[in-house]
Amino acid sequence: MYAKILAPLFLFFATTLHAAEKKNILFIISDDLNTSLACYGHPLAKTPNLDALAKRGVKFEKAYCQFPLCSPSRTSFLTGRRPDINGVKTNPGPATQGKFGGSPHFRETIPNTVTMPELFKNNGYSVARVGKLYHYNVPNGIGTSGLDDPQSWEKVINPRGRDKDDEPQIFSLAKGQFGGTLSWLAADGKDEEQTDGIGATETIKLMNQMKDKPFFLAVGLYRPHTPYVAPKKYFELYPLDKITLPVVDPDHKKGVPEAAFLSFKKEEEKLTDDLRKKATQAYLASISFMDAQVGRIINELDRLKLADDTIIVFTSDHGYHMGEHGLWQKRSIFEESARVPLIIVDPKSKSNNSSSPRTVEMLDIYPTLADLCGLKQPEYLDGKSLKPLLEDPKSQWNRPAITQTILGKNINGYTIRNERYRYTEWNQGRDGVQLYDHETDPKELKNLANDPAHKGTIAELSKLMRQRLGK
Repeated sequence: MYAKILAPLFLFFATTLHAAEKKNILFIISDDLNTSLACYGHPLAKTPNLDALAKRGVKFEKAYCQFPLCSPSRTSFLTGRRPDINGVKTNPGPATQGKFGGSPHFRETIPNTVTMPELFKNNGYSVARVGKLYHYNVPNGIGTSGLDDPQSWEKVINPRGRDKDDEPQIFSLAKGQFGGTLSWLAADGKDEEQTDGIGATETIKLMNQMKDKPFFLAVGLYRPHTPYVAPKKYFELYPLDKITLPVVDPDHKKGVPEAAFLSFKKEEEKLTDDLRKKATQAYLASISFMDAQVGRIINELDRLKLADDTIIVFTSDHGYHMGEHGLWQKRSIFEESARVPLIIVDPKSKSNNSSSPRTVEMLDIYPTLADLCGLKQPEYLDGKSLKPLLEDPKSQWNRPAITQTILGKNINGYTIRNERYRYTEWNQGRDGVQLYDHETDPKELKNLANDPAHKGTIAELSKLMRQRLGK
């Protein structure tokens, strides 16, 4: 009799204890953000909230995306698979196109994959997203293209703010275009009226609704993606006379494959130094506005006393050029376009408030979160858990990062980055190769590929890249 009474009680307490031990996940991703943050050494950036977040966790100095374009990058880290495997190497077409509401979609290629949020959903977590996680843009809202994965989420919220309504006021290098070209606006109104302001408000509401059960809450902030829209007060943080532009040597293309510069857009020929400074001001203003929204979210996490039980990840989908090499925006595989900020806060770690110099990939985020939460991850994941680096940020780690892109008329570029070198091949070397030594040339201005002294390094990195890609 007692056994019949005690058994259900034991099961109840065991279940309750297991739920209490589960760690929440707060995953925040910015859009088109390079490392223009104060905590990454940018001399002008006003990013107090992300700087504070970096002090709470481990900041990765050398983190790299797998494809410097929104949908391929996001699909890669959310599925844990490289673009060559998941099949997504371009942004999606119209939202009505394809079985999954946008194509190419990874479920057309790997239909049975278990995504990062889906793994948590399958293990009893409440799972929700706010804003852009895959390449989902609301029709007639933020954009007109769309790609999402409904089985990844239990709840979705798609914020839409006055930044869309204010489009007629936006300056653009290509008239009438905003999402894909340099464009900006110092906006009227309050933070809370902007799409990311609404997104932060909705995230706060969700945290309050989800706080009593383990959750995986993903927040996709749209800024600083073009158009660079932020309230005027953020523009005032960056006076134009304080902004300096990258120095681009007139001979900067000499000795470098033509393919390396194919992300350049025709309308960028219109840029004067005055416009370059205004674009830089607007980009930094958008970053500071985004930083403020992150601050609102983290403050609420603290107010709810959830921080001790919540793992926080902050990153971006890829890097971004602001004039380096004469390039703007994304898609190249130079350092500025491939590198991303990555901050991971494990409240139980003894190594918080430190940085790791090791080379890591965005692919590593999925297995890291599964590992930290004790979940069995799919065996096919292409990344590796960063838990050893969270425990000891300077511990041994011998995994270089690989980024790929497609430019021009189907010119495929692959680049491998270890702690010292970046080596790049265009169409397996037929359209050129590049080698940069970051110990002496962190801005990647001197291509060493034709230097006989580096023949061995090139052979070693080329072989390693093929091994990592399975080619």
